[in-house]
Amino acid sequence: MQLTIKLYARARDLAGGPTITVELPPEATVSQLRTALTEQHPALAKLVPTLLVAIGTDYATDTTVLTPQSSVSCFPPVSGG
Repeated sequence: MQLTIKLYARARDLAGGPTITVELPPEATVSQLRTALTEQHPALAKLVPTLLVAIGTDYATDTTVLTPQSSVSCFPPVSGG
């Protein structure tokens, strides 16, 4: 399945735009998404382990299963001070 991933902050900068497309097997998990992001978009590789992943408006864990209808967003953790 192909998913369009929305990117924010440094992830968007590294990818060169606000969205990327990732090819995943059916019923892939967020963990598999992380692997695919690293392989298919190497510029994101250093950031992938710390990316927060949201499906719709909810944070996802690495075991969350994705569907073709999943609305996926990825962004680095927010820091402040």
